[in-house]
Formats: sequence, structure tokens, C-alpha cells
Amino acid sequence: MAFTRATGKHRAPSRMTRRSAHAAGVAALATTGVIGTLTSPAFAATDAEPLTPEDTGLTQAIAGYELAPGVEDQAVAQEVAAAEAEQQAMAEMAEITAKRKAEARFKAAREAQERADREAERKRLNSFQLPVAGSYVSTAYKVGGSLWSSGSHSGVDFHASYGTSVVSVGRGTVVEAGWGGAYGNNVVIRMHDGTYTQYGHLASVSVSVGQTVAPGQQIGLAGSTGNSTGPHLHFEARTSADYGSDIDPVAYLRARGVSL
Repeated sequence: MAFTRATGKHRAPSRMTRRSAHAAGVAALATTGVIGTLTSPAFAATDAEPLTPEDTGLTQAIAGYELAPGVEDQAVAQEVAAAEAEQQAMAEMAEITAKRKAEARFKAAREAQERADREAERKRLNSFQLPVAGSYVSTAYKVGGSLWSSGSHSGVDFHASYGTSVVSVGRGTVVEAGWGGAYGNNVVIRMHDGTYTQYGHLASVSVSVGQTVAPGQQIGLAGSTGNSTGPHLHFEARTSADYGSDIDPVAYLRARGVSL
């Protein structure tokens, strides 16, 4: 048997050969007018090798179709991430704002309390009270008698047992502390309003000259030293530190809010 080509593996016609043959067939059909009736399934029905995406020009469309869902998913994920980030930022800002408001409220409350404390302390320091707590006047002002060298009482006597605490009636500075002749152990205080108060016949003195005292601060203990007939507190109110500048002690204390 004769062969028209060398023996060996049979080779399929090359792509170029197939394309040339296909083109020739299409040309032949065109001359017969049949090509006008052919549809795309006719191409699929031939025994020619299937066309590649490059041959059909569908590559871009197919690729786009296949990638569209992935791109959409990525966009959705980005939107979700952005929304979550925005929510997180808003939550953090709300937390910061709430913290700042709480700090502002705390600061305002603290400042208000400090102002109230200062005002209360100011009122306390400017207040007056009895020199012996819960006591009463046992001998009135200007009562006459031989017991007093001036012929009358220059102050008032407050009832007090021996050793009873005697306090400053208000805020001031001690200008005399110690023995005072007929007054026995005594203390004289220049008050913050410029007036003076005196505390006589004390058993003992617990302050010194130049010391600042507050309302209600103890300055000594009641006794019966000096020209005295028994334990009590002799109290005077004066316009100066000198003897003879006395004023009515009861009126003095009442004018400063003390009830007696």
C-alpha cells in the first residue's frame, strides 16, 4: 500500500488550516445565498473546533460578568466596615462627651460646696455668742453698790460654776492676758469689728497676747480671783481697751445676734 506522506503520528489540521477551510466554506455558502439563513447554532453544529473567546470577542463581557459579584461583595463589605467605624467613632465621642459633662457637673458641685463652706466659715467667724454657754446674767449693767470702785457695775456678771469654760464671744486678737488687779485673772480681746471685750475673775487663762481667737474658742476657766465674792464671769464690752469706755454688754451682744 502506498503512502502519500511520511508515516508517523496523524496530526489534526492546524488552526490556520481550519480557519482557512471554514472561511472557504462560508464564501461558498455566500454564493448560494444560504448564509443568510444560518444562525449561531449552525456554527456549533459544524465539526470545526469550537471558537475561543478571543475569536468571538466575548472575553471582556464574560470576565466582567464573572467579576461583578465579587466587586459588589467587596463594595458591600467596605460600606459595612465604614458604617461600623462611624458607629464606633460616634460611640467614643458620646462616651467622651458624657465623661466631660460628668466632670463638669462634679467640678461645679465641688466649687458650689467650697463656696458654701467659705460662706459658712465667714458667717461663723463674724458671728457672736455667749461667753458662757447656756448661762444668764446674774448681775446687771450699771447696778450701784460699794463693791465697785466706780460706784456702779461696769459690766455684767454671768452665772458660772468654778472651772466652767469661758469662750471668746467673737473673732478677735488678744491684747491683754493675765493679772488685772481688781479683775483678777482677765483677758481683753480686740474684736474684728474694732470693739473690745473683757473677761474677769478667771481661775486660769489659756491664751496669750497677740493670739487670734475664733468665736467660741476657750480663753480660760471661770473662777473668783480679784475683787469677787464667788465664782462667776465678769464680762464687759468697750469702745477701747481702756477702763471707763464700757458700753451695755447685753445691748452689745443682742445687736450682734446673740439671744439672752
